[in-house]
Amino acid sequence: MQGVINDRERERLLKLMAGATFIIFFQAYMVAPIIPALSIVFGTSAETVGLIVPAYLIPYGVATLAYGLLADRLGIQRVMFISLAAFVVLTVLSATAQSIEQLALWRIATGIGASGVVPLALALVGRLYPYEQRGRPLGWLFGAMAGGMAFGSPLGAMLVPFIDWQGLFVVVGAAGGVLLLVLLPYRSVIAATVQPVSGTLRDLLRAYKDLLGAPRGQRTYGFVLVNSMFHSGVFTWLGVYLERQFGLGPVGIGLALLGYGIPGLLLGPLIGRVADRWGRARLIPIGLLLSAAAAALLMFDFPVVFAPVIAMILSLGYDMTQPLFAGIVSSLGGKRAGQAMGLNVFTLFVGFGLGSLIFGSLLRFDFETAFAVFGVIELSLALVSFALFRSEMPLRETQPPSSGLGAAGAPANQRTDRL
Repeated sequence: MQGVINDRERERLLKLMAGATFIIFFQAYMVAPIIPALSIVFGTSAETVGLIVPAYLIPYGVATLAYGLLADRLGIQRVMFISLAAFVVLTVLSATAQSIEQLALWRIATGIGASGVVPLALALVGRLYPYEQRGRPLGWLFGAMAGGMAFGSPLGAMLVPFIDWQGLFVVVGAAGGVLLLVLLPYRSVIAATVQPVSGTLRDLLRAYKDLLGAPRGQRTYGFVLVNSMFHSGVFTWLGVYLERQFGLGPVGIGLALLGYGIPGLLLGPLIGRVADRWGRARLIPIGLLLSAAAAALLMFDFPVVFAPVIAMILSLGYDMTQPLFAGIVSSLGGKRAGQAMGLNVFTLFVGFGLGSLIFGSLLRFDFETAFAVFGVIELSLALVSFALFRSEMPLRETQPPSSGLGAAGAPANQRTDRL
């Protein structure tokens, strides 16, 4: 692998993939804080407009399964660039919507078209970096996710009064087009780094059985699902909460949400390094506890100036969990890295969509009830994570080094599955 791409090219490619991840997540979350504005434009309730969030996220998650399989068969570079091109075109076309129903349809199409970029970028990191070094590059990618969520929310809300919501989609689509052109020269590098994997349908199903049959895979994918439901549910409706609780407009909502994503954008690589050095077992419970604490704080009255701080705590909880889960997944797939990471992103985005739907349905009671339910679930995850992830420690702390092959044919310089 090192003979194919040198360290300088590898780092440059990592930064470009982080840029693509940032833009895709910017587009995914720029609509959440403008839900109140869109409800006025289209003359419908905020709860109805809020459905355009899962309309994007759930198809995105489902489609990642197909993209991961296609990438293993056809090559990551082909599928990734086609998906990025689809993201550019469909994002721009979303500006043509004349009703909330049309916008929802464009969001569904964009979710399907765009979902091949991020999971394949994560799978590519699994090939470019050995397991014991993946924390930092995965921190870059998940930091870009959090950064896209962070800046997509406030900038989306702040730009709409000046360029309207249609202009917002056009500008983001154009930015994706520029990034696509910059990435094109790296097609051959990506193709040489990750070779297509052949196999039968039986091999495919066996790989899913292996991923979901082992305790390590079960607990990791399970936590990815529930944790993503928590974060999407709370964050998607946070703008509506701030509008109703404090009477904030789009700009005020944008400023209040500015704290979200900043920890990941600034600290993502550092968190990854700490995870590589000290173990995911020590960081994951802390991240889950921080997330639960943020939900608890939102249940009580607080001055609006503290909203960015609470958003920052919520974001830090995300940054100390989902990237670390992805690091574990990156060691599960073997040659089928695209399939393993596709399943991870499928689980992540389906959780995003379900979380926003479930939180919205709980609003028939009130925001306090919704925050309480989500907070209790996240706290429960934190408590059980101490036991379930106690084995996710650096290799040197769990077994002595050896040569040759370890359990299940895994290279001995990588950690093996510890139940």
